[in-house]
Amino acid sequence: MENRIFSSLRENNCFYIDKSDLIREWWDSQDEITLITRPRRFGKTLNMSMLNYFFSNLYTDKKALFEDLSIWKEEKYRNLQGIYPVSIYQLRFC
Repeated sequence: MENRIFSSLRENNCFYIDKSDLIREWWDSQDEITLITRPRRFGKTLNMSMLNYFFSNLYTDKKALFEDLSIWKEEKYRNLQGIYPVSIYQLRFC
């Protein structure tokens, strides 16, 4: 199992520190462009995976991944889950 994949961590009951407030902060900022820079091994891929599972219309059936996380407390954010097309580009090997 690759531990950077959000769904694998949540579905296999692995230890996970709730970082779903990142979704709220990012959504509420209404930035046109977001650049996320962090040192190596700082959770960038895991956070991008979480954002993908939250917003992507490919994962409308994955609401359970978020049900006990902070982001799920407000209906405003629950209504955003799984309704957008999402494209992921990884530059890790470039």
